[in-house]
Amino acid sequence: MGCCGSSEQKQREWKPLEDRSCTDIPWLIIFALFCIGMACIAGFSISTGAASRLISGYDSYGNTCGQKNGKIEGVELSGRDQTDNKYVFFLDPCNIDILNRKIKSMALCVSRCPDRELKTYTDVKRFALQNGESSSCSNPYFNSDKSLPVFHRCTPVDVSCYAQFAEAFVTFVSDNSMLHRVIAGVMASKEIIMGLCVLALVLSIILMVVIRYISVVLVWMLTALVVLGSLGGTGVLWWLYVDHRMNLTDQTGTTPTPQQQLATGNVQALLVYAVIATVFTVILLLLLFFMRKRVALTITLFHVAGKVFTHLPLLALQPFWTFLSLMLFWVSWLGVFLFLGTTGSPVQSEETGLVEFRMSGPLQYMVWYHAVGLIWISQFILACQQMTVAGAVVTYYFTRNKSQLPMTPIVSSMLRLTRYHLGTVAKGSFIITLVEIPRLILTYIHNQLKGKENACARCMLKACICCLWCLKKCLTYLNQNAYTATAINSTSFCTSACDAFVILVENALRVATINTVGDFVLFLGKVLIVSCTAFVGVLSLNYQRDYTVWVLPLLIVCLFSWLVAHCFLSVFEIVVDVLFLCFAVDTKHNDGSPGREFYMDKALMEFVENSKKMAGRDRAEAGGDGREMKPMVS
Repeated sequence: MGCCGSSEQKQREWKPLEDRSCTDIPWLIIFALFCIGMACIAGFSISTGAASRLISGYDSYGNTCGQKNGKIEGVELSGRDQTDNKYVFFLDPCNIDILNRKIKSMALCVSRCPDRELKTYTDVKRFALQNGESSSCSNPYFNSDKSLPVFHRCTPVDVSCYAQFAEAFVTFVSDNSMLHRVIAGVMASKEIIMGLCVLALVLSIILMVVIRYISVVLVWMLTALVVLGSLGGTGVLWWLYVDHRMNLTDQTGTTPTPQQQLATGNVQALLVYAVIATVFTVILLLLLFFMRKRVALTITLFHVAGKVFTHLPLLALQPFWTFLSLMLFWVSWLGVFLFLGTTGSPVQSEETGLVEFRMSGPLQYMVWYHAVGLIWISQFILACQQMTVAGAVVTYYFTRNKSQLPMTPIVSSMLRLTRYHLGTVAKGSFIITLVEIPRLILTYIHNQLKGKENACARCMLKACICCLWCLKKCLTYLNQNAYTATAINSTSFCTSACDAFVILVENALRVATINTVGDFVLFLGKVLIVSCTAFVGVLSLNYQRDYTVWVLPLLIVCLFSWLVAHCFLSVFEIVVDVLFLCFAVDTKHNDGSPGREFYMDKALMEFVENSKKMAGRDRAEAGGDGREMKPMVS
């Protein structure tokens, strides 16, 4: 079957949700093999002893602290029994290699961390001998402060040595009175913070249900503000131009002064700005005039999306499951990544004589494999959420009798995803990964070369990064619609993406309207949730007058409320996009006649009927035969 479908495909599109079959099975096999490779890397990093070195730490001679060690060939001080020495002590903990993210100082295994500052070499030698290590005299360079054990590492109490990374933060922390006031404010208001976070969660859920009632007000308020702002800005520019020109005419003399030359330049600049603003305003008004009917479609889709959440309340839980899945994967990925950092064979440095564990040969590419896994599997989890939401909404849309909906459409969609479409999701997420990897590599190169490259190279790097970011956004949007087409027709990713792309191109103006107006309405919804939460927070904190610092508690609440609103309204945005594609497919292959009845909701049906009437009226006024136009009939 070709990417753009065939006659058999078009016949099957008349009966959505039927003839389910597995899609993109080869990609499911490839993804499964890739995950097996990730599991092998995790098993290798743990089985090679990296776990003990990561947890307990090791000294500069390859001895793992807190256990007996084997002899390393060529390293005289290796193979020691460090059972009683459970802590890693760095002679110069502030000597950090920023590029390789590691401490370059000599490390020793000691029985306890120093409880005072070691100011001289004699102090360091005495401390090492008293706490189980006799090799400290091999390196006279040190800068050891009082430290505390953190994860079996002696961490300096004086954080000023890290000022090169966080000078501003150190300055803030050094003000103990300010720090204590902020901490006291957070601790005293922890119940309020938790309550406000729950309030943001509840407001987000309520907004997804009631947004269909306020979307009309928000959309037309946005339209009025844009029109008034454009007209007002253009009028002000023309008024300033006329006023400056009249003043310049009154001051004109035989020889222009420097002030008059400057005023002439300002008048010319105002004229250019006024002309540009006028052209922009005219174009904007024409677009609003021709897209006014499509704004009505956006409002109708928001109304139907609100009804979808009332019929499918489990949709509101999708952000929870996605966040939980991502957190579990990220934590496990980070653990394996840390294990990989200490795997490999011991290698003695020729310059310092210290021992480091490095992976050699093909094993060193495991880190890159692991990094690709982070991107691909993360994108796979996000794609599973999109596919699950799309499957549930498609089931709702193409079920004529809503009383015959499955008891749990979300669970049914998850089962269909697991049984039929995991390969499609794997392929779509891999395409995003192919774009994301070079973008991250270029971003890393740009950060590493900051201040070293010339202006041309810097501009080219930024342009490439920007282009890849735009490409990723476009592909993500196309993938989301491809998943919807797969949920409707059970086709492969390539066929679904092509079908979705054709439909989006046929409805380009509608897509632009929904993405601009709809995104702004959702943005206003996020602002509304943050504003309400912050307002309640100010009122609540006003009763707690025993502490004076409100900044951090209120900032925490606003940040959390924005994240919660974004997570929930992003699901709402997916629902709107899925409904639009279903509506476009429905109007493309049905016209309401017997045998070709619409599947759409009554609100969308009214929109179609109004469009037919307006089209027929326009044709009659233009001298046509007045017959009703059938919208988007294939």
